[in-house]
Amino acid sequence: MENENGAEAAGTFAAIIDGVLWFFQSLAMAFYNIAYAITHPGSWLDWVTWANTDEDKLSLMKFVYYGGSVEFFFAILAVVLVVTAIGLWRNEFMWGCVRVMEGIANTSGRFFAWAGLLMVIQQIIIVFMQRIFTRPDISIGFGIPLQFDISWFAEELKLYNALVVCMCVTYTFVQGGHVRVDLVYSAVKHRTKRIIDMCGCILFMAPSATLIWMYGWYFLWRHLVTPKPAASWDLERAERSARAVRWNVETIGFSPNGFNGYFLFKILLVAFAGLVFLHAIAFFYRSYLEWKEGEESAGKYLDRDTLGEGEEAYEGTH
Repeated sequence: MENENGAEAAGTFAAIIDGVLWFFQSLAMAFYNIAYAITHPGSWLDWVTWANTDEDKLSLMKFVYYGGSVEFFFAILAVVLVVTAIGLWRNEFMWGCVRVMEGIANTSGRFFAWAGLLMVIQQIIIVFMQRIFTRPDISIGFGIPLQFDISWFAEELKLYNALVVCMCVTYTFVQGGHVRVDLVYSAVKHRTKRIIDMCGCILFMAPSATLIWMYGWYFLWRHLVTPKPAASWDLERAERSARAVRWNVETIGFSPNGFNGYFLFKILLVAFAGLVFLHAIAFFYRSYLEWKEGEESAGKYLDRDTLGEGEEAYEGTH
């Protein structure tokens, strides 16, 4: 029995050592993979100028494979670690990264928030066309108009809602607009709050975004190309399937005349994961810098919208 326990413990220890070695080997290889991808963009971007050649098909399947691969994960991790190391050495560089990433969140949010207005306007048009003009369809444009059944435009409203949810999520985070349940946070000191924020980024925000990306990436491409790629494929299998690959964009709606662009929701899911992951890094950097520099740095360089002079009572409620 003791021999069996000792052998099991030795096997577990060896597995841990192998896992640690694999991690650092993968991280070291990430720098080579990044350099190769930068110096050989055609090997994975040839498909952008699609001409249905064998090179286009091979580059497309490489792009699909690497987008959800372990190699891509370690490449992103390597970049984050390098940028973080430079930021720890030069805090102003880290502040610059925070401003850029929060700027991306604010810019995307402020732009796609207009989808909410479009949603309201389109809903009003649908009601008028149905109830007043009793039209079964809506035609938009001149010459060759965009003409679909009213049910198509009614279902398209979901896309506007998805645009607001997915593309404005980090903007809302920057603006402090997300609902939160606070049992401990408000009662602790400034530096303790920043530690809680940093732990939240590392333990919850970044891993959640990574999981959504990994599942969403293949969920997206399975509705764009055939043969349908799978997360279990290795690079050799992806390259073999390139010979038979063709575009097969999902255009099936829930009703015969309903909205048929549901592949756009899959693209938004991946974009959502990317924005959340990027902002997890930004929020970690901000939390670290505010922890290090003290309470006087809270909200430094923070670009929040305002309702204007005289509307202070309503700030933070929108």
